[in-house]
Amino acid sequence: MPNDGFLDYIELPASDIPATKAFYGSVFGWTFVDYGPDYVEFHSGDRVGGFNAERKVVANGGPLAVLYANDLEAMEAKVSAAGAEIFSRLEFPGGRRFHFRDPNGNEIAVWTKV
Repeated sequence: MPNDGFLDYIELPASDIPATKAFYGSVFGWTFVDYGPDYVEFHSGDRVGGFNAERKVVANGGPLAVLYANDLEAMEAKVSAAGAEIFSRLEFPGGRRFHFRDPNGNEIAVWTKV
């Protein structure tokens, strides 16, 4: 049983479920379980979350999901090749990251240690 406060699940807006599955499946290797036409659960290693067509993307706000990459440049190239808009790159003590918009407009970040 997880401890209180454990991040158990993240749910993101997804206006286009098929495009969302294609993007995250091809770029990050996530797998999916469909729960009707408007909801899909994703599996990323031991992490689980969902994409919900009934939720709406909030411009300049809302939660930020941050993914990890061993090779940040290779992952950025893969994300870009899949058609995502990369709009920010930054360095900070201990790491670097970039931000992109997924097919639904969600802001997602990918980081690596320095």
